[in-house]
Amino acid sequence: MNRINRYAKLLALGTASGFFSTWSHAQLTITEYLVPTDNGKPYDICSGADGNLWFTEESGNKIGRISPNGACTEFQVGTGDIALGKITAGPDGNLWFTEGHGNKIGRITPFGVLTEFQVATADSYPNGITTGPDGNLWFAESYAGPWPQFGRKVASISTAGAITEYSAPTEGCYPNAIASGADGNLWFTEYKANMIGRCTPFGVMLEFPVPSGGVSNPYGIVAGADGNLWFTEVAANKIGKITPTGLITEFPLPGGDQPYLINTGPDGNIWFTAGLNHIGRITASGSITMFFVGLGSAHAREYYSAGVAYAQS
Repeated sequence: MNRINRYAKLLALGTASGFFSTWSHAQLTITEYLVPTDNGKPYDICSGADGNLWFTEESGNKIGRISPNGACTEFQVGTGDIALGKITAGPDGNLWFTEGHGNKIGRITPFGVLTEFQVATADSYPNGITTGPDGNLWFAESYAGPWPQFGRKVASISTAGAITEYSAPTEGCYPNAIASGADGNLWFTEYKANMIGRCTPFGVMLEFPVPSGGVSNPYGIVAGADGNLWFTEVAANKIGKITPTGLITEFPLPGGDQPYLINTGPDGNIWFTAGLNHIGRITASGSITMFFVGLGSAHAREYYSAGVAYAQS
């Protein structure tokens, strides 16, 4: 069975299996909540304006809603391999999510009413999504074929469903996750180009190379309480910080723990999911603490790219 885990007001979806590492660690109390659909593979999660948490089930083709006390409801999105991905709270009070293989952006109301919008570029694989400073939703297109447009687009979608696409400078950069910065721009990870991209609301882009270079694979990204952007480096086992001017600082994780998705916690720190059954916390100064997640279900441990979100209520 898949499970959802909650630490106080921090909520996470299961991390990957592995052995407990030897570095300094801390303990926390985790409560697990069972997802009704077996092997649905909960993927990403966010806090909704309704006070609940909402999550995607990549294999289950469902959007889940879970209350702070653990009551879970699921909503069917479609059939076949649509690969539900990231989810975010929209400015309209609805939840917005990506359908990678379905090549669509989805919208679901707090009452479960679904609407889908087709992305114009074929096989674009919409992935990360966030609310932008312009009142639109912005998302990353990881594939966005055909070549030479392959894997180089980010796009905006209005709450009415109008989509505009923009091409990043580097071909095949594989935009993965996207976040809205305090500077009024959109920031995204370029997984295969090992760069962080910055896009204005008008589609003007700049790219910043990650110092670790070809071994970094930047994956998740989030705006921090300190005004910077924070991102994970899967291959380099690091957490990166980039200022609005593009200055990057990297913080290595001890023990070879691969970090994936990332979010800002209610304590002002950055929290992230990682391999080897851990959730990590990093402060603005770069101090890292890893928390062991002793999940009871083997199925819940299979997935590395699990999301982490803050429950508002």
